[in-house]
Amino acid sequence: MSLHQETAPGVPHVTQILADWAVNIKGADIPTEVRREGLRTFVNWTGCAVGGARHETVDRALAAVRPFSGKATSTVLGRPDRLDALHAALLNGISSHVLDYDDTHLKTIIHPAGPVASALLALAEMRPISGYDLLTALIVGMEAECRIGNCVYPHHYDRGWHITGTAGVFGAAAAVGKAIGLSSRQVRWAFGIAATQSSGLREMFGTMTKSFHPGRAAQNGMFAALLAEADYDSSERAIEAPRGFANVMSDKQDYAEIVDDLGTRWEAALNSYKPFACGIVIHPAIDGCIQLREELGDKVKAIRSVTLKTHPLVLELTGKRAPKSGLEGKFSVYHAAAAALLRGDGGPMAFTNEMVNEADIIALRDTITATADPACHEASVDIDITFEDGSTATKHVERAIGSRDVPLTDAQIDRKFVNQSVPVVGKAVTEGLLKTAWNLEQLADAAEVARASIPDNEEKAAAE
Repeated sequence: MSLHQETAPGVPHVTQILADWAVNIKGADIPTEVRREGLRTFVNWTGCAVGGARHETVDRALAAVRPFSGKATSTVLGRPDRLDALHAALLNGISSHVLDYDDTHLKTIIHPAGPVASALLALAEMRPISGYDLLTALIVGMEAECRIGNCVYPHHYDRGWHITGTAGVFGAAAAVGKAIGLSSRQVRWAFGIAATQSSGLREMFGTMTKSFHPGRAAQNGMFAALLAEADYDSSERAIEAPRGFANVMSDKQDYAEIVDDLGTRWEAALNSYKPFACGIVIHPAIDGCIQLREELGDKVKAIRSVTLKTHPLVLELTGKRAPKSGLEGKFSVYHAAAAALLRGDGGPMAFTNEMVNEADIIALRDTITATADPACHEASVDIDITFEDGSTATKHVERAIGSRDVPLTDAQIDRKFVNQSVPVVGKAVTEGLLKTAWNLEQLADAAEVARASIPDNEEKAAAE
């Protein structure tokens, strides 16, 4: 055995166990409730990808990569543009995350669908796959990335790694490997090729590059699986080896989180869906401020000061006092609270370049203070408001809407989808796309979802 493949005594062959499971599990082995959550994840991701399709981040990325695209097989959702599958995976991963409105595995803060669904749907337009099989592969990929995330969280995240990018590449590799029928050894190779491409820095939060992470994870994970399909080899213990992913990129390695109860404990069933288009740690503050606005009415215009008591992670991640752009605003609890109080909004329009620079938002934002209290749960907040006349109002949010305790219903996911999609592709396309996405398991060709996302008038123009 070569040195780079050695494993410490007592450490299981994690990469092999996970690869064997991914190869051997059948769609029918996945419980109905897990498949249902996977479908909710896919519908939510589709809406987010279309919702972000016209963001300037996507425009700029598309302009940069278009000259290098190969055969145009795969759709950039919500646009008439088609690229090769690898670049389409990149663009759809960027688009689905750029509004910070996508799904969240709350135990790790991974956004599971972006890397995995972006790779799979791009693949489906190049190599046909049924909707049933795509959903199976999606769940397998999400399970792999979230279990690997569990293994190293929070130490890996605390070091500064953006875990959606670093763990997401494994999810994309597992999902594509499942979809194209790799052998167990080939999936082990794919994990190794994915591991050596694992990247994404939290320093990039608040910039266009944050959404690059799930896009690149989708592209790199797909590429890893395709290389492995061609028998391009790698270390077969890339996760657990002394110089492998877990040991190099984290001070914590809990391999039981990866290998225990595979097929009976489902991380993919724990996914949640954002009601607000920003970092999830701000959601309790937005939820509470919107509730206060509804209770107070016009009195929100007479606020003297606002105090937030939050978990320390809130200020670590979202402590930008004076954001200058919409993307920076997504990482400012001060802006988010001000927008919620004055506009009653936490959706994409609350985080535009224009909104973060509006005079009344800035004025209220400057009166807001936030204190970190380790005793405060990450999903909780205490809000205290003082008005110009000396009166006060308070609000405690124990668990915000969208959390596992207060999950979004299917109807709320539908409304979120429609509100994002209609401004981009219109009402008729949105209605057809939403129906097609919910019908995924019945589709003989999963690529119907991608085709259903193209604006009718632009599709005609592109074909002429």
